[in-house]
Amino acid sequence: MSVITENLSVVKHRIKELSLMSGRADDAVKLIAVSKTRSIQEVQQTIGGGQCDFGENTIQDALTKIPELTEHNIDWHFIGHLQSKKSKHIPGNFKWLHSVDSLKLAQKLSAEMARHHENFELNCLLQVNVAEQTSKSGLAENEVILLLDELLQQKLPGLNWRGLMTIGVQGNKVQTGKAFSALRNLLNKCQRTSGLKDFDQLSMGMSSDYAIAIQEGSTMVRIGTAIFGDRK
Repeated sequence: MSVITENLSVVKHRIKELSLMSGRADDAVKLIAVSKTRSIQEVQQTIGGGQCDFGENTIQDALTKIPELTEHNIDWHFIGHLQSKKSKHIPGNFKWLHSVDSLKLAQKLSAEMARHHENFELNCLLQVNVAEQTSKSGLAENEVILLLDELLQQKLPGLNWRGLMTIGVQGNKVQTGKAFSALRNLLNKCQRTSGLKDFDQLSMGMSSDYAIAIQEGSTMVRIGTAIFGDRK
């Protein structure tokens, strides 16, 4: 067993443990292995360890791997900031997009889905900058319900609205916990106002703070370093 597969096993066990401690089923939280900048060989090691969900931050990096791994049953998640001009690369490559932050981007994505994959839907999350970090992308909390309402009114084909995503505050567990709690409360409010039964996903938590995220109700954690080690 390689170091990567050992790390993967440890992380999976810890996620199950934390899920049970938070009063949920041991499979309540999906692990997304963040493979940005990692080699195909490193990704293959995690696949060998039973990992099926992978997250990429840039289109350029993702397209060096996705076509080479089509023989595996992988669900690819785009988790980085996406420029609308690059939305054409999402259909057919990604099952999930965690970073929708504007009506313009959603409209462009819908058009690309209709053009290339009209019989499929892209699972979309709205990215929220809960902690109001100037270095991070995302909607302000007070913009989310308004945008969601507009998205639903437009009935954009090919897009399935599934929940919210945020990024914690690096090095500050207290602020991170508050941000994750606020996102959970915002998800509940979105569910009440939208009536969407499957708007139930919270993508929050990375290698340094996924324990906090799971305690606060995360359903998806995005973990890279704890699995693959520090980037070279």
